[in-house]
Amino acid sequence: MIPNPIVKVLSTLSCHEVRYLLMGGQACVFYGAAEFSRDCDIVIVADDANLNRFTSALDELQADCIAVPPADWGYLDRGHALHFRCRHPDASGIRLDVMTRLRGCDDFESLWERRTTIQDADGIVYELLGIEDLVQAKKTQRDRDWPMIRRLVDAHYYQHRDEPNEARVRFWLRESRTPETLIRVAAENPAIAREVVSLRPLLAEAFGASHTALTAELEKERMASAEADKNYWRPLVRELEALRAAKRREND
Repeated sequence: MIPNPIVKVLSTLSCHEVRYLLMGGQACVFYGAAEFSRDCDIVIVADDANLNRFTSALDELQADCIAVPPADWGYLDRGHALHFRCRHPDASGIRLDVMTRLRGCDDFESLWERRTTIQDADGIVYELLGIEDLVQAKKTQRDRDWPMIRRLVDAHYYQHRDEPNEARVRFWLRESRTPETLIRVAAENPAIAREVVSLRPLLAEAFGASHTALTAELEKERMASAEADKNYWRPLVRELEALRAAKRREND
């Protein structure tokens, strides 16, 4: 169940007609891959009208920008996240992180077309990053994100394995991080697996049913993606460090 403070944040965004997609831990909760998260991470479209609607939602949530960078939309254009803390009594303490660009993911309009829409019993509509895009967004340098990817794909597999259409099979083969699942799906769908192996060479080990080899190749894949994430964030981190240093000088 989604905690009421999170419902307040998301329903406020919806009431102000903000075009947003929920990602991060809360999206994983909806997909059945996490039990609890107190933060909200969203990606929004960065046109003027939507930013104005988002500003109105922040005002209602009594949200203040925290940390760096400051509340300047230009930082979103450069790939940074802006961080807000809500003070509204119904959402007190909730942190809201917003981005407009995600490393390795398509632009917002493409993400929007692939979104997952959920409506709860009270009629509140939640717009989520599609599961394939959420998995891609989780491929970071943070160790905690990789078990979440595994749980996301595993949850999707166990939910849909009795109805394995081609799109689902390709998703499992491209993204599963569970050797047993890769071996099983490849064995049951050899033609598709032979096609996908050109995109994900480690699948060759699935045909040999080698858990040890697959586990080693999965770790190599994780390390390569983490390094790509570090390279992406390196100039942005330097910019944040410069902003922090300037802020400290102002406060001295």
